[in-house]
Amino acid sequence: MDNSYKSKILFAVFLIIGITYLSRLFYLQIWDESYIRYAQNNVLQEQTIYPARGLIYDRNGELLVYNDAIYDLSVIPEQVKDLDTVAFCEVLAISKEDFLARFQKIKKQKGYVPYRPSVFEKQLTIPTYARFQEMLFDFKGFYVEVRTDRKYKHSNAAHIMGYIGEVSEKMIEKSNGYYRMGDFIGISGVERSYENDLGGVKGIRYLLVDSKSRAQGRYKNGEFDTAAIAGKNIKLSIDYKLQELGEQLIQNKIGSIVAIEPATGEILALISSPSYDPNLLIGRDRGKNFAALSNDLTKPLFNRPLAAPYPPGSIFKVIMSLVGQQEKVLFPSTSYGCYGGFNAGGLHVGCHAHNSPLALRGGIAISCNAYFCNVYRSLVNNQHYKKTELAYKEFYRHVTSFGLGHKLGVDLFGEGGGFVPTAEYYDKIYGRYRWQALTTISLGIGQGELGITPLQMANATAVVANRGYFMTPHIVKKINNRDNSKAEFKTKHWCSVDTSYFQIVIDGMEDVVNHGTAYIARIPGIAICGKTGTAQNPHGKDHSVFFAFAPKDNPKIAIAVVIENAGFGATWAAPIASLMIEEYLTRKHDTRIELVERLVKADLIHKIKNDSSTTIKTKQR
Repeated sequence: MDNSYKSKILFAVFLIIGITYLSRLFYLQIWDESYIRYAQNNVLQEQTIYPARGLIYDRNGELLVYNDAIYDLSVIPEQVKDLDTVAFCEVLAISKEDFLARFQKIKKQKGYVPYRPSVFEKQLTIPTYARFQEMLFDFKGFYVEVRTDRKYKHSNAAHIMGYIGEVSEKMIEKSNGYYRMGDFIGISGVERSYENDLGGVKGIRYLLVDSKSRAQGRYKNGEFDTAAIAGKNIKLSIDYKLQELGEQLIQNKIGSIVAIEPATGEILALISSPSYDPNLLIGRDRGKNFAALSNDLTKPLFNRPLAAPYPPGSIFKVIMSLVGQQEKVLFPSTSYGCYGGFNAGGLHVGCHAHNSPLALRGGIAISCNAYFCNVYRSLVNNQHYKKTELAYKEFYRHVTSFGLGHKLGVDLFGEGGGFVPTAEYYDKIYGRYRWQALTTISLGIGQGELGITPLQMANATAVVANRGYFMTPHIVKKINNRDNSKAEFKTKHWCSVDTSYFQIVIDGMEDVVNHGTAYIARIPGIAICGKTGTAQNPHGKDHSVFFAFAPKDNPKIAIAVVIENAGFGATWAAPIASLMIEEYLTRKHDTRIELVERLVKADLIHKIKNDSSTTIKTKQR
């Protein structure tokens, strides 16, 4: 082999080696992003800028929810080097085993990336935060993030405001990387429904750091930083003073109160009892407190006004009065006798003693069971329809047009639909064509299978107050001082009953308060129209129910009150509603101080726990 040939071989070898090195260098510097990230992470630190959540006010500008600074310790695992683990653990007051376990937990998180920050310790105490600031240069890869947690000015309205909590892995996955472990998001209430408005948008700050992770200034004077966008402020429709009074009146009782402005659908008060102080679900103890609330047998986390279905009892007679007229089986002059109740074919539905016979207005005022059993029978046995199920389907259509038996679309998470039985429902139980009015007669007095939520009760009251329509109930009035623009909150939903049939029913409801079963709810100078109900409960004492609106003309408030296992509607529900109406319309509720004290001091929860009675009563007042 001559020298020239050997030279060519050596040249080729060196050329290949050179090309290989150059290619590798080109790849590392131009194409391999991990190398770029490694280089950047030696001089740059990416910090998340958390936006302040929007503030929450009541309809009159009373501040309800604001923010408080908290300090989270975050770590970029890839940057942790030469860590004095003993000193680090001493500052945090944790063991080395705990330290290692936390790192393992971070690495097992879904979407874990070693060059991105993860929360190592949440909500440092102020003394711990101060020590970390002094020693942070010794703990390379760690830094403190400042963010905000919620603070509640008052201890009320927990079920309206809701609470925030840490995002789950599923939420992180859905967010396409926007959220990371340790971030907070609205979990319930307004915090959840309006997360996109309240939450704001996170920003990013790039800092130059030295070999000891000490900040040396902004990278390129912040040219690549993105500013955080603060959340929008929200004004609720609730009246805080009214909400506060309602929570005082219903304390130590199980039940609900919902008040609505009929003309707009704005919710003035939404109260669930028992409740809890929303401040329990902030800070380091939120997990422990949530577990305690979850295990409480009285279910303080359960939003009864939105989700609890109750038999409406006699308040349903108002709907019966309107549907009967619409179907031309009932007229203002229609009269029925009552002799201790309704009797037909061996069936007996009891009633309280009263004058008899009665026409429609008197039947409403006295709340006669026999009267409305007859109305129901005439509806379902209506000869205008060839079959019972056809008549019942019309009855069902009318009833549900009042917003009963289905979700209304309120802007709060967790709304239930209640239940109004369909003809198909009874077909499954009894067989098709094998049931008729007497089979389901209890519906005529608001019992049987009916399940109506307090929100639906208040909404149905608003339908009557408006003489035929409702606006979708909603809790948010303004966002950043602009009216809530959702189209569904601006649309009138008309029921299927003609407006001409409402006046006689409203007159009867006024009689209920002026000289009927709800006389206790009278307020001099204010025309209140209402209806009491004593809803049968197979699991214990009857529920006390009342709904009303006021004033009679140009109504400003519609309200529904349910007190579980409390007996007659006039005993508990009606006076609570009356005091709240007085507060909202006059800003006074202390004109009947003895009544206020009786309601506030009453501990019905204790009585319920000690009441083993399961007697089913037939009285409807």
